[in-house]
Amino acid sequence: MRSEALPDTMAAMLLTEHGDIDKLVYRQDVSTPRPARGEVLVQVTATAKNNTDRKAREGLYPTKDKGDTTSFQIGGSPTLTFPRIQGADVAGRVVAAGQGVSEERVGQRGLLDFNIYADDRPDINLTPDYYGHGADGGFAEYIAVPSAQFHTVDNPELADAELAAMGMCSYQTALHMLNAANVKAGECVLVTGASGGVGTALIRLCRIMGAIPYALSQPDKAQALLALGAEAVLDRSDMQDFTEKVKALTQGAPIDAVMDLVGGEMTDRFIDTMIFDMPRRTTYPRLSIAGASGGNLSEIMWTRIYLYQVHISGVSHGTRDEAEQLVAWIRSGQLTPVLHAAFKLSELHDAERYFVNRNSNYLGKIVIVPDSQWQQHGAPYALKEGK
Repeated sequence: MRSEALPDTMAAMLLTEHGDIDKLVYRQDVSTPRPARGEVLVQVTATAKNNTDRKAREGLYPTKDKGDTTSFQIGGSPTLTFPRIQGADVAGRVVAAGQGVSEERVGQRGLLDFNIYADDRPDINLTPDYYGHGADGGFAEYIAVPSAQFHTVDNPELADAELAAMGMCSYQTALHMLNAANVKAGECVLVTGASGGVGTALIRLCRIMGAIPYALSQPDKAQALLALGAEAVLDRSDMQDFTEKVKALTQGAPIDAVMDLVGGEMTDRFIDTMIFDMPRRTTYPRLSIAGASGGNLSEIMWTRIYLYQVHISGVSHGTRDEAEQLVAWIRSGQLTPVLHAAFKLSELHDAERYFVNRNSNYLGKIVIVPDSQWQQHGAPYALKEGK
């Protein structure tokens, strides 16, 4: 291992068990990791917060019994063990290289592809897990990760907090949703839960790909979502005659594909927007699902699915190829950040409360910055009064 002089211990926020935010314990005597063969050690400068942090902490990933308290365990057994350092979307600088890694990597700034992949396939990810769940994440001063998954991004116009705000957890999920639905340029796409991390990512990516995003959100978010690239914003608080409202915006054309982050009773209404005029369609109706903020159970008549030939894709994370594509868009400047605010690592409890109880001014990503990095990488983006 080649490295700068490294401290033996570091500050980190430890998740000690499933539960409320009191299960997150700030420690300053956690052993600093060392990079294994093929890994780099990253000094963390900013880590974006995601809803999956809260859901994993609270054990909200049931797959059989809706009342289960569990982490997701798609590989067949639980990988979330305690204590665990959460935080998936990590930006920082390489300070040490493990065996087999070029020492030229030391000093490079980059962004982590947050996935823990089961194999080397670039185009499929059947048993997704991630840093901050199956291995320690970025709510700490240092993290050891595979060198191939820490992508160098040296764009001088991007601050570290802004780079973290474009982390893979939201953007890779969004891109995988669009790819799973085979969305093409010119198609109309309904984006539900549009003001969240994945929702805003979907809007930005639709525009990069040439698709036309229609956002579903609260009306007080409309101007901000239009500025991000939404073609129009539908009011989530008024779902009466929803399909007619969609028709008015699309000049009577059905929605080509729905990106559903809401679920619950809403999903059936979203399907309605794709099937009201089948002779006018040129492709199958497509529904990508990657969230259930409106409820984990949906009642849908299967005859509506198979008679109208609705293609449904469940999406969790993404692939190595999609991570490479996102990094290319970031480097080229096509993909730009939506950063809401920064919090100190030691104040993660405050960030968690703010995230759950956020007001109507909230849009974009919250990032968590180690206290030792705060003045340079966090303070310029601290939460402003009124946000």
